[in-house]
Amino acid sequence: MEHLLLLIGAYLLGSIPFAIVSSRLLGLEDPRHYGSGNPGATNVLRSGNKKAAALTLLGDCIKGWLAVWIAGALGFDLTWCALAGFAAFLGHVFTIFLRFNGGKGVATALGVLAALDYRIALACLAIWIATAYFSRYSSAAAVAAAVAAPLAALLVLGPQAASLAVLAMSAVLLWRHSANIRRLMAGTESRIGAKKG
Repeated sequence: MEHLLLLIGAYLLGSIPFAIVSSRLLGLEDPRHYGSGNPGATNVLRSGNKKAAALTLLGDCIKGWLAVWIAGALGFDLTWCALAGFAAFLGHVFTIFLRFNGGKGVATALGVLAALDYRIALACLAIWIATAYFSRYSSAAAVAAAVAAPLAALLVLGPQAASLAVLAMSAVLLWRHSANIRRLMAGTESRIGAKKG
């Protein structure tokens, strides 16, 4: 029962839509009504308000980190800490507060990775930054980091259940970016800083 409660609590924590929260706090339009329609930091940035985008990024990242940290503080082992992080990630992607229509999950995944082992997060962040810098595509950076995450987890954590949780998280990330991948291949994807819609 305690394991089930952990996962439910982590899911609800991950479900908090910081894109909506930060936009409302700063008197901005709902991010679901412009750009890509995605309630995430990249789309909030399209509003032109960097503060709102930064708050969204920070909030989404912290909730992933916090889910893992709380699990560890409660005495759960690494496997259950990773599963709590995965539950928080799923909460962001399929948030109950937005009719299961959440964000892509990149920032929340980064928070989960940082809590599991900072080296995994740093490796993925470096790959994200390098890919974003050279390609100017946030989605391409997310895809590259998602591919790298399970490999980094395997190197750092070894072949264990926690690494499989990271692999599952990456699989969902890639699935959530399938439309972006198709647009990248077609050359119609929006670059970082470009307004859409």
